[in-house]
Amino acid sequence: MRYLLVEDNLALAKAILDRLSLNGHVADHATSVETAHDFLRVSDYDLILLDIMLPDGDGRQLLKEYRANSGKTPIIALTARSQVSDRVGVLDLGADDYLTKPFDFSELEARCRAVIRRQGGAAQNIKRFGNTVYDGVSGKLSVNDVSLRLRNRELRLLEVFINAPDQLFSKSKLVDRLFSHEDDVAENAIEVYVARLRKQLESSDLKIITERGMGYRLSVL
Repeated sequence: MRYLLVEDNLALAKAILDRLSLNGHVADHATSVETAHDFLRVSDYDLILLDIMLPDGDGRQLLKEYRANSGKTPIIALTARSQVSDRVGVLDLGADDYLTKPFDFSELEARCRAVIRRQGGAAQNIKRFGNTVYDGVSGKLSVNDVSLRLRNRELRLLEVFINAPDQLFSKSKLVDRLFSHEDDVAENAIEVYVARLRKQLESSDLKIITERGMGYRLSVL
């Protein structure tokens, strides 16, 4: 999954980013409303973690504008305000959930999973493609009832493909989905991860097709 964290408290942000990275996720970090807008203009995200009090504005205004511009990515608001009216306010503006600071990181992770699960729909969490089954919640992949062990980056690449079968992804688009803006990664690195994932899927009904000069797509036999 790719996350956008909007948080100006650097110590808290580092802790969250480290936790996301430990779980194999990619995250960009914005410390202001302006930087968040810049990220949202150039990248797509699976989830946004949005602090409400930011140095150059109010996260609620960013939330309101994002939803007004048809932004669909689920958002969890992070707020130090504990009054019911404040929490109701961010939900009414379009937040999918909220967490009151300070919070436990295990709760943050659980709420992230719950929001993403609701976004996809319970029936879509388990995806079956012929002899291949993928559980989007646990991140488990099995072929012919045999579980496969994928490295984090291979798993994230599979998620990109499996959530959009037959959609063509260019190398640059896959770099954007798998790496943060701080990572210095050449597009050729995608070839390595595609090759590793193909090897894992050798006995699967899922195949990664190369469209020469254009990119890759996932096909179901």
